[in-house]
Amino acid sequence: MMIETHCHLDYLKAEPLEEIRKKIKEAGITKVITIGVDPLNLDKVMELSNTSEEIYFTQGIHPHDAKEVTQAEYDKIIARASMPKMVAVGEIGLDYHYNNSPPEIQREAFEKQLQLACDLDLPVVIHTRDADEDTRAIIKNFSKTLKRKGVVHSFTSSLELAEFVLQEGFYIGFNGIITFKKAENVQEVVKITPTDRILFETDSPFLTPVPHRGKENAPFYLTHIAAKIAELKGVDLETLKKQVYLNSLKCFHKLA
Repeated sequence: MMIETHCHLDYLKAEPLEEIRKKIKEAGITKVITIGVDPLNLDKVMELSNTSEEIYFTQGIHPHDAKEVTQAEYDKIIARASMPKMVAVGEIGLDYHYNNSPPEIQREAFEKQLQLACDLDLPVVIHTRDADEDTRAIIKNFSKTLKRKGVVHSFTSSLELAEFVLQEGFYIGFNGIITFKKAENVQEVVKITPTDRILFETDSPFLTPVPHRGKENAPFYLTHIAAKIAELKGVDLETLKKQVYLNSLKCFHKLA
């Protein structure tokens, strides 16, 4: 069994949701978390969770959209936190690669949502790109009060940041990037991450893994990510899958 810990079901266009759900089950995936990222999709991911027992959701504002956030979005996070299927505050964080929102606005939204996670006793789903120093500083400020921790997803940052977040008690999410030819840096992070701190994700429809490059990514491609991690770490695939399944339940306690 596997759990897809990070995807965007509301973005998938290549196949109908029912067909995707069928393939998910055939791939041995028993639970799927679809991610909230902006003011327009918070309702959508919640509604998707109502269509199937295996679909869960998060609520959060991505750093790209930090400039758009209002109190209304924060109120939705607070109001929905008690719902059984809302499993985390996220996707939140910093992205200085694109700077779609000004860095200072990104930091403000990141800190605000980390505080909400502390207050609501929920884990977080963190996005960070080209922002290692500020990500580290902000996480350090909240780590002691963020009891549930969470995951730094789609990890592409430095070994130093990986070691820091692991030390602070976070999980690291790996996706199709680890199958890319020029992903040696991420593969090195996989190798130093203990198996009990790894999560599987696709981030679909983005980052389609080898050998399906050129196609829309989907949760049922999670099998390729699991196999690549097992190869990189030199461990038995089935043993790894069992461990990562338990990791997912521990990180997102509402899945259990």
